Amino acid sequence: MNQSSEAIEEMVTSPVTILGLADTGAHATQIVDASQPTYLLSHWVRDRGVLSLQEGIRRLTSDTANFIGYVDRGVVKEGAYADLNVLNIDEMALALPEIVHDFPGNAPRFVQKATGIDHSIVNGLPFMEAGEHTGALAGRLLRSTDA
Repeated sequence: MNQSSEAIEEMVTSPVTILGLADTGAHATQIVDASQPTYLLSHWVRDRGVLSLQEGIRRLTSDTANFIGYVDRGVVKEGAYADLNVLNIDEMALALPEIVHDFPGNAPRFVQKATGIDHSIVNGLPFMEAGEHTGALAGRLLRSTDA
């Protein structure tokens, strides 16, 4: 909830800041911060230029994964889980949040769609293409990468 752009820039560019994962479950009718990665890339990387694209991607992926001990996540290398996104950084944007009623019992939640994320590939299978879910569910519950 920081209202100071300068303070946010200082935190975003700090080498001791670890970008967290968005909270989109427990507060699904109050906030929608799953858009944080898209906002980081469109605002702080593309529009403000305070991070390079490579640095922004690294901060969102391997930095966070390494910090919590997931050494086979957030990198593209043999033996790692390769979840990939094909981005069009020039077209990246967020729509206004909206309420949908698709939880069990018709319960509401906020969603916020994005453009500029052309494809998402999870464990080698196309998950999203042109903003539409393909029906593939190649992910799995991640409890630990030590097992």
